[in-house]
Amino acid sequence: MLYFYPEDFGAVADGKHNDCAAIQAAIDAAEKNGGGTVVLTSGKTYFSDSIRMKKNVELHLQKGSRLKATDDINGYIRPCNMINDPKTALIGNPVTGKPSFVFIYGYEADSCTISGEGTIDANGHAFVERKDRYYVTGNFYPRPTVIYIEKSNNITFKDFTVVDAPFWTLHPAGCDDVLISKIRILNDLDVANSDGIDPDHCSNVRILGCHIECADDCICLKASKGNAEYGPCENIIIADCTLISTSAAIKIGTEGVGNFRNVIVDNCIISRSNRGLSIQIRDGGNVENVSYSNCIIETRRFCPDWWGTAEPIVITCFNRDENTKAGKIKNIRFRNISCKGENGVLIHSTKENMIENVSFENVWVTMSKTSKWDCGLYDLRPCLDYGVEKIKNSGFFIRNAENVLIEKSRVEWGNVCDEYNKAIDAENAPGLEIIRFTGKDAH
Repeated sequence: MLYFYPEDFGAVADGKHNDCAAIQAAIDAAEKNGGGTVVLTSGKTYFSDSIRMKKNVELHLQKGSRLKATDDINGYIRPCNMINDPKTALIGNPVTGKPSFVFIYGYEADSCTISGEGTIDANGHAFVERKDRYYVTGNFYPRPTVIYIEKSNNITFKDFTVVDAPFWTLHPAGCDDVLISKIRILNDLDVANSDGIDPDHCSNVRILGCHIECADDCICLKASKGNAEYGPCENIIIADCTLISTSAAIKIGTEGVGNFRNVIVDNCIISRSNRGLSIQIRDGGNVENVSYSNCIIETRRFCPDWWGTAEPIVITCFNRDENTKAGKIKNIRFRNISCKGENGVLIHSTKENMIENVSFENVWVTMSKTSKWDCGLYDLRPCLDYGVEKIKNSGFFIRNAENVLIEKSRVEWGNVCDEYNKAIDAENAPGLEIIRFTGKDAH
């Protein structure tokens, strides 16, 4: 394989001059060669506008190298030109659409790779402003996505670190055969919408051995309206990851116009998160055949600005609005899960659209009040009829779900809040089966 160096195309790599043209020229030369590796050298900082990945090209960041995004939005690639009129310039399209601005972009870039132990600095704080002491958000919306690769197969992301994302960090869309291995995403925990990894209408995805800290969801499977021309999100493995989130550590939804199926989550540790494992269906897509195993979950409320009230496990299914009816959730399994936090397991749907066939085996829930924020709440947002509901918290809270099995599981209590309630609180749960369960009510 041939190696291409941006310096040979005029890069200065001093962190001040814009090296975009030189980096892109190296990528284009590698593609013209039939493939190759573009090397960003150790000890150097490459300041750059957006770059475009190409087929059979590897962008390799050597350890100690840094690729830093520009703070000029005019230097960003716009995969989607849905920018509003001058009165609302730079607002962009909704989050459910394709990204309006991207730092590293690829389209039909089969077999492209981003690798190495260097750092991608997304320069996110150039695009945000503080709202209160607990969070910042954009001065336009949506802010730039860091990496967006669309309609590309056999793609790989490995070993590198991303810091300071202003919006979603790694967003593959409409891709098949995606390997994401041992990357680090270190976003500030107060930057709204700075998701970690968002596979969108993707298939045969492996997310392995990653460490992610971010505001919003660490790993979120999507089937967005903006990429609805692609197939389901299916055949996904998430394993051996350590995750910290101000929303959900691992989530399916809420953008879900397409289907999700055949998902395995194993050997993950979730700490200091508003939520742990979450399935949120609000659109027409369905979820089936999801298995979670061998996970440790620790939850606490970060602040009321963020979705979630410290539920370690959440399965909810509601209509998004009067015109958007939710799909179905069925065949979900939890095995060998340890939960410790300020809230318990939540399963909630409408009577018209019951959640089906959920099993819990060796699931231990320890509830203990640790933050200054209120307990006795469940967060059902976003949906037509509910918001953050004031309901006493239980170890397992079940509404409108059939054929739920709780086996060899337990609920324990630590620092008890007045709003803590029952070990199991179930209503309209036909077929509920409880076998070898240990637990008593909070009071």
